[in-house]
Amino acid sequence: MTIGADHNISEMRNIKLIVEYDGGAYCGWQRQSNGLAIQQVIEECIGKMTGEDVRINGSGRTDAGVHALHQVANFHTSSRLGERSLLLGINSLLPADIVVREVCEIPPSFHACFDAVSKVYLYRICNRPVRPVLERNHAWFIWEPLDLARIEEALPVFMGMHDFSSFCSTHTDSQDHIRTILAMTVERDPAGMVHISVEADGFLRYMVRTIVGTLVDCGRGKCSRKEVSEIMAAKDRRRAGPTAPPQGLFLMDVKYE
Repeated sequence: MTIGADHNISEMRNIKLIVEYDGGAYCGWQRQSNGLAIQQVIEECIGKMTGEDVRINGSGRTDAGVHALHQVANFHTSSRLGERSLLLGINSLLPADIVVREVCEIPPSFHACFDAVSKVYLYRICNRPVRPVLERNHAWFIWEPLDLARIEEALPVFMGMHDFSSFCSTHTDSQDHIRTILAMTVERDPAGMVHISVEADGFLRYMVRTIVGTLVDCGRGKCSRKEVSEIMAAKDRRRAGPTAPPQGLFLMDVKYE
């Protein structure tokens, strides 16, 4: 049964999911023709539970190899299965690298993407002389010491509303490159893990990873705060640093009013 064919959406239940996943084996969150997507895997599992051709809305895309601890999604269903039954049933069908952490019924009007007001991403860098084993698929390994003071000095350049054309993929789908960064932090833990956190009202393709790559250049002494300001003003992707690899990036939170 295809959702929408014989049912009015307003008469159906709206189910919200909190999803955690390791994106290493997938082509990203969104369904694509060139590989297996996380969205597709979850939809197929829900379909087996409900007998419906379900389509889920994610709060946003994550690219191939990117992880999430708090991806938000929703779908409409005519199924009468309870929240706990849905949670246990879907998780029994999902592979080990994807899990639904929470299931709850919400008002019909809620949309995981359109109602989001901000998202928080975390980028993890393993910054020590010897490469990691357990973190190899969940952090960017950089052996030379990074100067966190130089990175912190550059953070204010990104704060607020800017045209982030210099810090996104040239193949991004969005014509509007204006975004507002609400918060940014960088810190190092005793194990040598550097955590860069970014909260914004929205993100462009590769935006966080390009910002991180540029900040790493700052930490290596290759780029100054003044040069970061000039890169921002140039609106030219060729001026910014490298795109950080995907395995260090995590979607940590999606905020709603």
